[in-house]
Amino acid sequence: MFEKLQLTSMANAMAERAGARMGVTAQNIANADTPGYKAMDLPSFAETYQDSSPAMRATRAGHLTADNQAAEPILRRAKGGGAPNGNTVSLEQEMVKTATIRQDHDMALAIYRNTSEIIRASLGRAR
Repeated sequence: MFEKLQLTSMANAMAERAGARMGVTAQNIANADTPGYKAMDLPSFAETYQDSSPAMRATRAGHLTADNQAAEPILRRAKGGGAPNGNTVSLEQEMVKTATIRQDHDMALAIYRNTSEIIRASLGRAR
Protein backbone atom coordinates (compact mmCIF):
# COMPACT_ATOMS: atom_id res chain seq x y z
CA MET A 1 0.00 0.00 0.00
CA PHE A 2 2.70 2.49 0.98
CA GLU A 3 4.79 1.90 -2.15
CA LYS A 4 1.93 3.30 -4.27
CA LEU A 5 2.20 6.69 -2.59
CA GLN A 6 4.58 9.04 -4.35
CA LEU A 7 5.49 10.77 -1.09
CA THR A 8 6.65 7.55 0.55
CA SER A 9 8.61 6.52 -2.53
CA MET A 10 10.32 9.93 -2.51
CA ALA A 11 11.15 9.54 1.20
CA ASN A 12 12.52 6.06 0.49
CA ALA A 13 14.67 7.38 -2.37
CA MET A 14 15.90 10.21 -0.14
CA ALA A 15 16.92 7.76 2.61
CA GLU A 16 18.64 5.44 0.11
CA ARG A 17 20.56 8.35 -1.38
CA ALA A 18 21.64 9.51 2.08
CA GLY A 19 23.01 6.02 2.76
CA ALA A 20 24.82 5.89 -0.57
CA ARG A 21 26.27 9.37 -0.07
CA MET A 22 27.45 8.43 3.43
CA GLY A 23 29.27 5.46 1.88
CA VAL A 24 31.04 7.72 -0.62
CA THR A 25 31.95 10.15 2.17
CA ALA A 26 33.33 7.29 4.29
CA GLN A 27 35.43 6.18 1.33
CA ASN A 28 36.77 9.72 0.96
CA ILE A 29 37.70 9.87 4.64
CA ALA A 30 39.34 6.43 4.48
CA ASN A 31 41.52 7.64 1.60
CA ALA A 32 42.39 11.02 3.13
CA ASP A 33 46.12 10.16 3.12
CA THR A 34 46.23 8.24 -0.17
CA PRO A 35 48.46 10.10 -2.65
CA GLY A 36 46.59 11.10 -5.81
CA TYR A 37 43.13 10.17 -4.48
CA LYS A 38 40.37 12.43 -5.79
CA ALA A 39 37.43 13.11 -3.45
CA MET A 40 34.06 12.01 -4.84
CA ASP A 41 30.42 12.92 -4.17
CA LEU A 42 26.98 12.08 -5.54
CA PRO A 43 24.80 14.49 -7.54
CA SER A 44 22.13 16.42 -5.64
CA PHE A 45 18.98 14.60 -4.56
CA ALA A 46 16.87 16.75 -6.87
CA GLU A 47 18.88 15.61 -9.91
CA THR A 48 18.90 11.99 -8.77
CA TYR A 49 15.16 11.83 -8.00
CA GLN A 50 14.22 13.64 -11.20
CA ASP A 51 16.24 11.13 -13.22
CA SER A 52 14.63 8.15 -11.47
CA SER A 53 11.02 9.32 -11.69
CA PRO A 54 8.75 7.04 -13.70
CA ALA A 55 9.25 7.42 -17.43
CA MET A 56 6.46 8.86 -19.54
CA ARG A 57 4.58 6.46 -21.76
CA ALA A 58 4.27 7.08 -25.49
CA THR A 59 0.63 6.90 -26.56
CA ARG A 60 1.22 7.10 -30.30
CA ALA A 61 4.11 6.83 -32.75
CA GLY A 62 6.45 9.81 -32.61
CA HIS A 63 4.94 11.04 -29.34
CA LEU A 64 8.15 10.73 -27.31
CA THR A 65 11.49 10.61 -29.06
CA ALA A 66 13.95 10.90 -26.19
CA ASP A 67 15.23 7.90 -24.31
CA ASN A 68 13.44 7.92 -20.95
CA GLN A 69 15.57 5.34 -19.16
CA ALA A 70 16.66 6.33 -15.65
CA ALA A 71 20.40 6.69 -15.29
CA GLU A 72 22.45 5.20 -12.46
CA PRO A 73 23.77 7.76 -9.98
CA ILE A 74 27.13 9.04 -11.15
CA LEU A 75 29.97 9.78 -8.79
CA ARG A 76 31.29 13.28 -9.26
CA ARG A 77 34.62 14.67 -8.24
CA ALA A 78 34.20 16.90 -5.23
CA LYS A 79 35.33 20.51 -5.50
CA GLY A 80 38.33 21.72 -3.58
CA GLY A 81 42.03 22.28 -3.74
CA GLY A 82 44.49 19.47 -3.60
CA ALA A 83 47.38 18.64 -1.32
CA PRO A 84 50.94 18.56 -2.67
CA ASN A 85 50.63 14.76 -3.04
CA GLY A 86 47.59 15.17 -5.35
CA ASN A 87 44.96 14.18 -2.76
CA THR A 88 41.82 16.38 -2.84
CA VAL A 89 40.12 15.11 0.36
CA SER A 90 39.41 17.80 2.94
CA LEU A 91 38.45 16.24 6.27
CA GLU A 92 36.67 19.44 7.30
CA GLN A 93 34.49 19.38 4.18
CA GLU A 94 33.76 15.68 4.66
CA MET A 95 32.66 16.25 8.27
CA VAL A 96 30.32 19.06 7.18
CA LYS A 97 29.01 16.74 4.48
CA THR A 98 28.25 14.01 7.05
CA ALA A 99 26.15 16.49 9.07
CA THR A 100 24.21 17.42 5.93
CA ILE A 101 23.70 13.76 5.07
CA ARG A 102 22.35 13.05 8.53
CA GLN A 103 19.88 15.94 8.16
CA ASP A 104 18.74 14.52 4.80
CA HIS A 105 18.24 11.08 6.33
CA ASP A 106 16.36 12.50 9.31
CA MET A 107 14.10 14.47 6.95
CA ALA A 108 13.32 11.32 4.95
CA LEU A 109 12.40 9.48 8.14
CA ALA A 110 10.22 12.38 9.32
CA ILE A 111 8.36 12.44 5.99
CA TYR A 112 7.77 8.70 6.16
CA ARG A 113 6.70 8.83 9.82
CA ASN A 114 4.26 11.72 9.24
CA THR A 115 2.79 10.06 6.16
CA SER A 116 2.25 6.87 8.13
CA GLU A 117 0.54 8.78 10.94
CA ILE A 118 -1.79 10.53 8.49
CA ILE A 119 -2.76 7.22 6.89
CA ARG A 120 -3.34 5.62 10.30
CA ALA A 121 -5.51 8.56 11.35
CA SER A 122 -7.53 8.38 8.15
CA LEU A 123 -8.15 4.68 8.79
CA GLY A 124 -9.20 5.41 12.37
CA ARG A 125 -6.16 3.71 13.87
CA ALA A 126 -4.46 6.70 15.44
CA ARG A 127 -2.23 5.98 18.41
